[in-house]
Amino acid sequence: MFGLGPVATFLIIVGLLLISGIKILREYERAVIFRLGRMVDPRGPGITYVIPFIERMIRVELRTVTMEIPPQDVITRDNVSVKVSAVLYFRVLEPNRAIREVENYLFATSQLAQVTLRSVCGQAQLDELLSEREKINSRIQEILDAQTEPWGIKVVLVEIKHIDLPQEMQRAMAKQAEAERERRAKIIHAEGEFQASQKLAEAAEVIGKQPMALHLRFLQSLIEVSAEKNSTIVFPVPIDLLASFLKKGEN
Repeated sequence: MFGLGPVATFLIIVGLLLISGIKILREYERAVIFRLGRMVDPRGPGITYVIPFIERMIRVELRTVTMEIPPQDVITRDNVSVKVSAVLYFRVLEPNRAIREVENYLFATSQLAQVTLRSVCGQAQLDELLSEREKINSRIQEILDAQTEPWGIKVVLVEIKHIDLPQEMQRAMAKQAEAERERRAKIIHAEGEFQASQKLAEAAEVIGKQPMALHLRFLQSLIEVSAEKNSTIVFPVPIDLLASFLKKGEN
């Protein structure tokens, strides 16, 4: 090797092999070690040494993984077809179990999340799916956490990202919302009319006990009408008011 003797070449090769066993692991990484096929305790972070040809190392990250769950076709309990997408947050707590218990924990977690999303959303009605997202998120997280716990994985959070409704359903919901607003407007208007009629009845009762109050109210209304600067004013005059003036004239 480059003019070196066989002994020197051998020593260089051995040195390179020894140096190749030095591994540096970041703070968020752990090394899963297989020694002659048997799993030993994980190593890291920092500098560790993997014996060449005897030990094999697999790096596992402990950071929280953000995984997008693609849109899933879901038929709700009230037979409405929708597409639901979500976001899954999880992290590896036990690297050895994540490698030993499942072939590919990332792929397995993704597939399990898709199946669980379809199952949970299919058990809910459309109104529940739209208005009770927190409840559905908690249910999905609970199921996933129980299923991935043997793999040494902790599901941190599940959030429904988007619910895609068919155009026909969107139009139907818009009509329903408009009808609901009209219903509330009519109820509020009727309640206002009812309260106004009650106040008018109370006012009539007070005026009935005090006849002069009717005269004062008449004069006040006349002042309000005259303030409008109308050229012609047609104002009804109560007969009771004229009768009171006639009685005073006769006296």
